[in-house]
Amino acid sequence: MGRGQDLYTHAKTLIPGGTQLLSKRPEMFLPEQWPAYYSRAKGAYVWDLDGNRYADFATMGVGACTLGYADNDVDAAVVGAINSGSMSSLNAPEEPELAERLVALHPWADMARFQRCGGEACAVAIRIARAATHKSAVAICGYHGWSDWYLAANLGDAAALDGQLLPGLDPAGVPRELKGTALTFNFNCLDELEAIVAGNGDRIGTIIMEPMRGTAPAPGFLEGVREIANKLGAVLIFDEVTSGFRINNGGIHLTMGVEPDMAVFGKALGNGFPISAVIGRRSVMDHAQESFISSTMWTERIGPVAALATLDKIVREDVPTYLTAYGERINAGWRELSARHGVPIHISGIPPLTHIAFDTPLAAEAQTLYTQEMLAKGYLLGASTYTSLAYSEELIDGFIADSDGVFALIGESLAAGDIASRLNGPVKHAGFKRLT
Repeated sequence: MGRGQDLYTHAKTLIPGGTQLLSKRPEMFLPEQWPAYYSRAKGAYVWDLDGNRYADFATMGVGACTLGYADNDVDAAVVGAINSGSMSSLNAPEEPELAERLVALHPWADMARFQRCGGEACAVAIRIARAATHKSAVAICGYHGWSDWYLAANLGDAAALDGQLLPGLDPAGVPRELKGTALTFNFNCLDELEAIVAGNGDRIGTIIMEPMRGTAPAPGFLEGVREIANKLGAVLIFDEVTSGFRINNGGIHLTMGVEPDMAVFGKALGNGFPISAVIGRRSVMDHAQESFISSTMWTERIGPVAALATLDKIVREDVPTYLTAYGERINAGWRELSARHGVPIHISGIPPLTHIAFDTPLAAEAQTLYTQEMLAKGYLLGASTYTSLAYSEELIDGFIADSDGVFALIGESLAAGDIASRLNGPVKHAGFKRLT
């Protein structure tokens, strides 16, 4: 099991759920075998507590490190900020500089507020939108974090959020008085939003959605959502925490020709350092001054400094072009292996965040076997791969070459019906579950 699993077993007696982030639970990848903890990370590689090195074809810091781990340019800027003092009674001048940079990249926007993680940013955006419209109901499409305003969708229907990314999210601890304040519709289902509006139009002041994640928007879908928001006088928020800075030098919505009233960014904005942002039109953002939205650690200097250095490199190195090309190369390799070994797969998502699913009733077992066998070959791998500038064509080609024999094994196991016997531990979890 290694030192990582030993430590994780101990951690679950001290930390409810074992980790601070569901997406980093070993059970989501390879129960009882995943290394769990790292000692060092650099470029495209991670070293575990036993000194084993892995090429990261899993989440690259859950999508945070598009430039690669411990990027020299970003780290140098952060070290400079630390050496000059990362906190003070005065404000960091990098805050207005970062606001100006983000507004310049999104010409429809006028102002910005900063936080330190995506969930906080979504909560801030909802608070501002509610302050602007004086309406409490929110129409939701997509995954937007852990906060009460979001999980309230499951108070009326325990499965309301199942189609939004993670099934089984329990609203335990969310006040039942929030029932009816969060109403869900599915991506590319404009009729569902129209039905929500028909029954709740006078209550809806906010529509929040991911402009794209796993599937491209159908013709007219985003335009239809924008039109509905206009008719309602509602604030339209695009959640770009996951999609931002992967397809272009800003939000993915810039390629789609539909402008929101607010947009939310996180993850890739700081290349692993905590920073998130809410940007928006002045007519909406100014309402932040009518509500108490404030936090000491939102004023530390490292986040904005890391974001500025990250944005500099994203633009200078044309990072989104590399992220897309690398994702397409991985997808092409998977499709070739699928055809060669008769293993049915489905690939979804934007190329910089590509997702593989085995098209079989034993999909979870197949994915677990793929992860298990690739871990033994020196790769971290899950169902989703966030690409990074630290990748190379040679690294990707080696990954596909090493996947060849594993696809053959999966094909043989599916044909023989004995895939479960090939696993060295339990099958991966697919959603939220109690661990202890």
